[in-house]
Amino acid sequence: MEEKRVAIEVKNLEKVYKLYDKPSDRLKESLGISRRRRYKEHYALKGVNMTVHQGETVGIIGTNGSGKSTILKIITGVLNPSGGRVKVNGRISALLELGAGFNMEYNGIENVYLNGTMIGFSEKEISDKMDDILSFADIGEYVYQPVKTYSSGMFVRLAFAVAINIEPEILIVDEALSVGDVFFQAKCYHKFEEFKEMGKTIVFVSHDLSSVSKYCDRVVLLNQGTKLGEGSPKEMIDAYKQVLVGQYPVPGEEEGEEAQEDAPGEGGVAANPDLLEYGTKSAVIEEYFVTDQEGRKSSAIIKGQECSVHMTVQFAEDIPEPIFAYTIKNIKGVEITGTNTMVEKAFLEPVGAGSVKHIVFTQKMDLQGGEYLLSLGVTGYEKEDFQVYHRLYDVLNLTVISDKDTVGYYDANSKILVMDGY
Repeated sequence: MEEKRVAIEVKNLEKVYKLYDKPSDRLKESLGISRRRRYKEHYALKGVNMTVHQGETVGIIGTNGSGKSTILKIITGVLNPSGGRVKVNGRISALLELGAGFNMEYNGIENVYLNGTMIGFSEKEISDKMDDILSFADIGEYVYQPVKTYSSGMFVRLAFAVAINIEPEILIVDEALSVGDVFFQAKCYHKFEEFKEMGKTIVFVSHDLSSVSKYCDRVVLLNQGTKLGEGSPKEMIDAYKQVLVGQYPVPGEEEGEEAQEDAPGEGGVAANPDLLEYGTKSAVIEEYFVTDQEGRKSSAIIKGQECSVHMTVQFAEDIPEPIFAYTIKNIKGVEITGTNTMVEKAFLEPVGAGSVKHIVFTQKMDLQGGEYLLSLGVTGYEKEDFQVYHRLYDVLNLTVISDKDTVGYYDANSKILVMDGY
């Protein structure tokens, strides 16, 4: 079998920034009037190696500040490395800072030619693609107006249309597929799939783990400028989840070094600092978190796998029959699902003052891929009066990772059978 040629080769790549405590320190050093070093070195990238073969779609994931965008900017020539080297075989189009090369005084058509020639295409090549670009951008007669008159949405649509319709050999994408309205996003993803089918090389950085899982052949995991590993999307997403909770072995750390204990609501699960909280506090939710199928605390759950919602409740008073509940909403505030111990007939007992209860809701995660918010509550009835002891609204963020989304909020897990007719 013939080995595919290398499209991008990254060897021992480093990017170091000098961090100064105050501007005067930078000035003194630039003028050569300071003998001592007045800066700290920050490694945005440190000794990173990566090879991307022609026709591959490679994802790069990691937490904020891990070096994902930095490596893309070095590959595309926007930044110069401090050390190491990058070799690129093929013409690149980058969806990084969309429209960075636009002239605000030029109209849309003129900017298409300007941007295209900056990427390295001839005027004829751009002219041949002009109809496709304008059709994709779909901004009407505004293409004949100065770009400075565009709304931010129109500006991004045109910039995206230029970058993705020029048809480069290598496409570099950094969180750019979420531009515009939902219909334009669908068009962007369709074009992205076309690129894959055409055998183009794609390097893809995103926080959307569902998209990474769906589109990427291989994934590279970065953390604090260091490459932690590479492998299949599932392997690296699982490793990333371990990074979030401080349970992944980081190169250079001493063996046996333990991660810090997690505070309530932490441990890789993003707690909302602006949550809505109220209640009598006769019972208080002291701790809360979500665990994945492997029992790890995580804010990222793979669709189709089991997950558990945990809450620990401290009781200040005697309560006849407390009800423990959770609700999941989408980011628009629509309640999608949830349950409580009364509905499930799981716990209908009195609890005395001073008691502590740990409640675990375990279920298969069949929500569509996306971002959700988790709310928790302890309520009950005293005689016939409903009481709210403690409620925490939108307390945690929950990300569902999916490589297959059906219509609506929930997957019905249909089994499909197609047979010959009469």
